[in-house]
Amino acid sequence: MTALLDPTDPRPAEQTSEPRRSGPLSRRNLVATITTGYLPILLATAVVVLPLVWMALASFKSPGELLTQRPSVLPDSFAPTNYTDAARSVPFGRLFLNSAIVTVVGAGLKVVLAVLTAYALVFVRFPGKRIIFILVLATLMVPPQVSVLPNYVLISSLGGQDTYWGIILPGLGTGFATFLLRQQFLSLPLSILEAAEIDGASHWRRLTRIVVPISTPAIATVALVNIVFEWNEYLWPLVIVSDPHMMTLPVGLTLLANSESGADSYGIVMAGTVLVLVPVLVVFAAFQRYIVSGLTQGAVKD
Repeated sequence: MTALLDPTDPRPAEQTSEPRRSGPLSRRNLVATITTGYLPILLATAVVVLPLVWMALASFKSPGELLTQRPSVLPDSFAPTNYTDAARSVPFGRLFLNSAIVTVVGAGLKVVLAVLTAYALVFVRFPGKRIIFILVLATLMVPPQVSVLPNYVLISSLGGQDTYWGIILPGLGTGFATFLLRQQFLSLPLSILEAAEIDGASHWRRLTRIVVPISTPAIATVALVNIVFEWNEYLWPLVIVSDPHMMTLPVGLTLLANSESGADSYGIVMAGTVLVLVPVLVVFAAFQRYIVSGLTQGAVKD
């Protein structure tokens, strides 16, 4: 049956039909996708990546290639001269060992403490639990620079200057990791934990056999964030360490910049910077897939 037109409708017959929608590959949609999607991503990537690429290429350039009015993108040769000069000026082997020890021990203890704290805040019944969680969140609002002086007075009085434990101890409490894991633990099905409790499983058994295996992506995210933070930490090791053999890599980079202060030493400083960045970039690239899944897995309302 054909629909009858309303004689009182002032619109023409061709205007009563719905307008045609543009296809997904139409010119309008392609322009909108490029301008609002790909173009901002390319610009953001260029802002982040191009300085790193230039730094890596500059680490192979000679002073004459860097201090010129006609700079070139690629170096004349990829001889590691700047890297050998940087290793000769600063003991990067010792600094790498110090950073590795501080990063592994510090990040490992942070993850363990965050897992235990988050489990207690979610699954253990005790008075004042919400107040404790609010205090943990309050630590996220305090800049870390505020606690440098009290920590220095405390650690120095305990004899922690130029020691590994003096570098690691003040940063063991992390509110971000506790908050993230608490949100993840809240999303776990309570029926599984209640069944384990009925079967007589202790808190430790429930934590190690149920909570931790299910929350592996979130725990890996916390571990990765702490590894990057510990490796790049600069202010506190600079304050508490004065012995060059106990410095970490970021502080050793400052030592290299001070020893090679001339304009002709830009390539050596760039080489030292690459040595500092490459290990953490490799770790981040290997475990970056856990970040999105770990950050979104615990996205629940309290």
